Amino acid sequence: MKAWAVFLDAPVPYAAGVALQERLHAARLAEAIPDTVLFLEHPPVVTLGQRGRDDGVRLPPEALRAHGVELARASRGGNVTFHGPGQCVLYPILRLGAHEADAHGYLHNLEEVALRTAADFGVQAFRRAGMNGAWTDDGKLAAIGFRLKRWVTLHGMSFNVNVDLAGFDLIIPCGLAGERVSSLARLLGAACPGVAQVRERLAHHFALVCGRELDIVRAGDPVPSALAALLDPVETRISG
Repeated sequence: MKAWAVFLDAPVPYAAGVALQERLHAARLAEAIPDTVLFLEHPPVVTLGQRGRDDGVRLPPEALRAHGVELARASRGGNVTFHGPGQCVLYPILRLGAHEADAHGYLHNLEEVALRTAADFGVQAFRRAGMNGAWTDDGKLAAIGFRLKRWVTLHGMSFNVNVDLAGFDLIIPCGLAGERVSSLARLLGAACPGVAQVRERLAHHFALVCGRELDIVRAGDPVPSALAALLDPVETRISG
């Protein structure tokens, strides 16, 4: 199945990323575009999912702003998490077919993408029973929270490359007190790849695991007219 993968320059403000997803979602429902996967980074932001509680955020909004961190409510599932530069975020807008129209199966696929990507860089990541995402012996490497709306997906996964992990000290990540968060930089040190390298491997494994043949849109590439009409030229830029 053909799909688009769109690589966007960092950072995309969180609200702009959500608005873009909503436009893509509406277009996908109308069959105006194929399945589309956004790959991007956000400026520092704490997001609260549908199960997120205010007490999962250690500081009030004004104190977060003093640290340069936004606070946002999200329509995805899951609890509280942190996004920031150095973290590769995937937002798949997929119409799930009859053979895959199952939230647990889709979650398993996103986890598999993260596990395979970690392995590409010599990191052994694994699942934990009752806890979604990709984990390592040093802590959580990738977080997953998505929404199904008329069987088309929104939101998705964040994979920590060289993000500033201090951002996670501002919250109780995923509502799991005492659990650590890790990154490739923490695990690999100087051998840590860049976000662009990780993004390429995430796209590769997403195509294989989710059964989509990705046409990747990068800087300098022609942008399909249907997609160009949905991109905000101020807030989102095709990256190299």
